[in-house]
Amino acid sequence: MTTLIRIALVTTLMTFSAAATWLVAQNSFGTPKTIIHVSVIQWKEGVSAADKKQVLDGVKEMAAKIPGMKNVWTKALRVQPQGYTDAFAIEFENQAAADRYAKDPAHDAWTEAFAKIREASLSPQITND
Repeated sequence: MTTLIRIALVTTLMTFSAAATWLVAQNSFGTPKTIIHVSVIQWKEGVSAADKKQVLDGVKEMAAKIPGMKNVWTKALRVQPQGYTDAFAIEFENQAAADRYAKDPAHDAWTEAFAKIREASLSPQITND
C-alpha cells in the first residue's frame, strides 16, 4: 500500500510540475485600447541629418504640448518599403486624443516644417478597439 501511495504522490507532483511549467512558458501579452499612429518617412533628396533630427525631435515636443499623447518612438530600426528611411510612432490615450492631435496648432506648425523636407510618408493608425 505504501508503494501505491508513493506512486500516486510522485505522479501527482509530476503532473502539477508539468502544468506549472506549461503555464509559466505561455507568452503573455496585452491588447490595449490605445491608438498607435505610425509614420514611415521618405525624405526629399539632400535633406540634412540636422533637419531630419529636428523633425523627429518635434514629435517629442508635440507630446509635451498636446494632451493625450502617451508615448512616442523616434528611432527606426527597420523601415519598409524601400526608399523610406526613418519612422516615428505615437501612442494616443484614445480616439479623442488622436483627433485633438490632428487639429492642434502645434501639429499644424510641425506638419508645415515636415512637409517641406519629406518626399512621402505613410501613416496608418492602429488599435484593438
